[in-house]
Amino acid sequence: MKILIIEDEKLLADSIGTLLKNKGFEVEIVYDGETGKSYGESGIYDLLILDVMIPGMNGYEVARKVRSGKCGTPILMLTAKSDLEDRITGLNSGADYYLTKPFDSRELLACINALLRRQGAQVDEVTYGNTSLDLSSGMLVCKTSSVRLSAREFDIMRFLFQSGSRNLSKEVILSRVWGYDSDAVENHVEVYVGFLRKKLASIGSDVRIESIRRMGYHLEVHET
Repeated sequence: MKILIIEDEKLLADSIGTLLKNKGFEVEIVYDGETGKSYGESGIYDLLILDVMIPGMNGYEVARKVRSGKCGTPILMLTAKSDLEDRITGLNSGADYYLTKPFDSRELLACINALLRRQGAQVDEVTYGNTSLDLSSGMLVCKTSSVRLSAREFDIMRFLFQSGSRNLSKEVILSRVWGYDSDAVENHVEVYVGFLRKKLASIGSDVRIESIRRMGYHLEVHET
């Protein structure tokens, strides 16, 4: 699971990031609204944790911009503003839950898990065609055949399974799997897609990773 934290209080942002990393989440942190909007609109995150009072563009505006782009990523809004009108504004802006500061780390984790469950994110496997990806073991399974994926292969395959027939550009895959700050290039995506195509074929999968020039990759089911 990949979580974006948009919070200008660096100490708080870093402490939340450390807490979530210790719970097994991947975390990226940005400290202003403009950057948060840009990252949030990418659609590569499983959850956004968004402060209201941030420089450049406040949290309400960020949430509205993200939602106007048809991005359905859950948004957990954090703020010291606890008045009813503030909570209503936050929810109407597109937040899924409104958590006031100060908060207990256990309450934060409970809210995160509830939002991820609501999105169907906490499941044991994802399936496409006659093939399943076991999220706990990292195995790609088709009928009685299976093959284990490397960590990077698993991340790409899961992203493709979740997106299905929707095209994912190489840039989006790079951001989701390698991270915004990585030195990886588009050729890395091509290499790993090649590995995955071979592994799908090796287990008799009817799933194919198809590519469209300048559009990216998507999945299709072919008769075997």
